[in-house]
Amino acid sequence: MEVSRILAEIDAQIAKLQQARQLLSGTEVVRAGRGRPKGSKNVSPSATVPPDAPVRKRKLSPEGRKRIADAMKKRWAERRKQG
Repeated sequence: MEVSRILAEIDAQIAKLQQARQLLSGTEVVRAGRGRPKGSKNVSPSATVPPDAPVRKRKLSPEGRKRIADAMKKRWAERRKQG
């Protein structure tokens, strides 16, 4: 075996042992993972809404409801023609 390979394996084992020690001692293991890093200024719009804000439901006007119903009926008629 080459010395550099042995040293690399020893370093890998040391890293694993240090991680296991941190887990057992209760300290948090910090590692780069997926997602936005803590403290990032790039926040999604949903995160800016306060949690106690009331949830507003969208209301559909009768005209809008009729347009959607007519479009669906037209779509269903075309499907029946094809089949």
